[in-house]
Amino acid sequence: MTRPLSIAYSPCPNDTFVFDALVHGRVPDAPELAVTLADIDVTNGLAERGELDVLKVSYAVLPWVLDEYTLLPCGGALGRGCGPLVLTRRPGAAADLAGKTVAVPSERSTAYLLFRLWLAEAVPGGVGEVVVLPFDEIMPAVRDGKVDAGLVIHEARFTYQDYGLHCLADMGEHWELTTGLPIPLGAIIAKRSLGEPVLRRLAEAVRTSVRMAWDDPEVSRPYVLEHAQEMDPKVTDQHIGLYVTEFTADLGEDGYAAVRGLLTRAAAEGLVPPLGRDALKFL
Repeated sequence: MTRPLSIAYSPCPNDTFVFDALVHGRVPDAPELAVTLADIDVTNGLAERGELDVLKVSYAVLPWVLDEYTLLPCGGALGRGCGPLVLTRRPGAAADLAGKTVAVPSERSTAYLLFRLWLAEAVPGGVGEVVVLPFDEIMPAVRDGKVDAGLVIHEARFTYQDYGLHCLADMGEHWELTTGLPIPLGAIIAKRSLGEPVLRRLAEAVRTSVRMAWDDPEVSRPYVLEHAQEMDPKVTDQHIGLYVTEFTADLGEDGYAAVRGLLTRAAAEGLVPPLGRDALKFL
């Protein structure tokens, strides 16, 4: 009997929606999975240490892990109008961030990479201290004055006004205006050592799980809401609609172009190691 594949992804609605059918045994001929739910900063670290078979990670971490892992062509999060936001307690301008303390969800997150690319143009002098906090602690930290600004992801796009905060800049808007490409956020990776038959079976199972969730969204709702951290169901639906897109079912040409574009620009700025020509190729 083969062992279950160890997998880690976030408890966010887009991930639980995508993986619901797969982890609950409703996808025919799918590999068995042993699931860990963890914040993106944790999954990025697990990938860098090579600790699990399959992981949802930030695209920003790929240059450090693609020797051991392959990028699956499905299951991830890319889209338009869904980028990270920089939030502050008061309305202001980008220049106001000079020398200030900014909370981010992970220094290896795609959000932080997009932020760094934007910062190079918008705040030439740079910010002061960067502190890493779990994404759900960032808005309270900004509201309470523990940090001057916060880089937020996920459902914070829909809820930041509830904290009395203001959007200083939209990283996704900047990315789309300067590239015309969708915003690459989260990727699904799997160990190359699993072998081609298992990896192909896994990719097809993930793609099927996505389509099953779209076909009957109500089936996944209990699993999604169980892990949605008391999120309003309307916000949960908005979250899924924004982050589970055509690129989740298949990266396609635009998806791959977005990922390569992000990592190429970041490498040119010295933020990540350069990618090899075929580094993003599945298998």
